[in-house]
Amino acid sequence: MSSELTIRVLEDTDLGGITQLDEKILGEYRPEVWEDRIAYYQRRDPEAPLVAIASGKLVGFMFGEVRSGEFGLEEPTGWIEVMGVDPEERGQAVGRQLAERILDHFRSKGATTVRTLVDEKADSIASFFAALGFEPAGLRPFVKAL
Repeated sequence: MSSELTIRVLEDTDLGGITQLDEKILGEYRPEVWEDRIAYYQRRDPEAPLVAIASGKLVGFMFGEVRSGEFGLEEPTGWIEVMGVDPEERGQAVGRQLAERILDHFRSKGATTVRTLVDEKADSIASFFAALGFEPAGLRPFVKAL
């Protein structure tokens, strides 16, 4: 990381940086996806969606929220739902700093549990969450193609 990392709340003007980072990670340009997601998270919990900035450039993001009543879980639960870190910045604690900040936010909203879902083929993401102290949960995902 070439300069100090700043973690801050998502702003409307971050759309371009998030779209560029997403394209760098996935190889696909999807501004309409991010316009919708940014609007959703800013409406639901404006303090939860976070970005990481280094040298004036967006190098990471983490979006989530606190919800109750999901999947029969009535207690307030933090959900980390989408994240991305610039491949050139991985291993520099960008994801960890984003996670620490969002976990603090979830605690401030009364959550005592945080959940996320990780594709079982995404070993690096699973390792990231395990390093943060996340453990496999007793919930089993079910899916049906339509």
